[in-house]
Amino acid sequence: MKLIVMTQPTFFVEEDKIITSLFEEGLDCLHLYKPGSSPMYAERLLTLLSSDFYSKIVVHDHFYLKEEYKLRGIHLDNEHTPVPNGYKGKFSRTCTNIADMKEAKRHAEYVFLKSIFDSQTFAEEKSSFTANELEQAAKHGLIDRHVYALGGMNIDNIRVAKDLGFGGVVISGDLWNRFDIHQELDYKELISHFEKLKKIIG
Repeated sequence: MKLIVMTQPTFFVEEDKIITSLFEEGLDCLHLYKPGSSPMYAERLLTLLSSDFYSKIVVHDHFYLKEEYKLRGIHLDNEHTPVPNGYKGKFSRTCTNIADMKEAKRHAEYVFLKSIFDSQTFAEEKSSFTANELEQAAKHGLIDRHVYALGGMNIDNIRVAKDLGFGGVVISGDLWNRFDIHQELDYKELISHFEKLKKIIG
């Protein structure tokens, strides 16, 4: 099972140091997700990171960064956004329903199925699926190693995603909520929590 970390939606001062520590602790894939932000800030963050990590970073916006920094790939945030003209690299996609996911995973490297549980990052984003719907999707082979669980994933419910057959989980709020971007400088608790997540993922 894979563990993907999605960034905080906003940039903050200690971010490059925390991301560097996460990679040093064994993070395989980071999704750079900063909706509505200027590409200048994304470039600045990337230049503060070692180029050794670029092959593990996927961008959700400003897709030219993929080529410029030789990043791992791009991510399309919904079922309907087309792959950019002429794009040849790896891409992944977020889906909000199982029917669209079935089609999307035929083309993408992997697919996020969104709103598995209530979001810990965006209070208005609630779970979209019943346990029965997910069990049926798993039973019919629609949830597999190319589908990652997104939305409210935390240390307590990773086991549920594992049992359903998800190929990975996307962690955001469960990790970032352990660090106050406005007041703290010490991010030991966040890194220690990441180590626990990694152990559970196995």
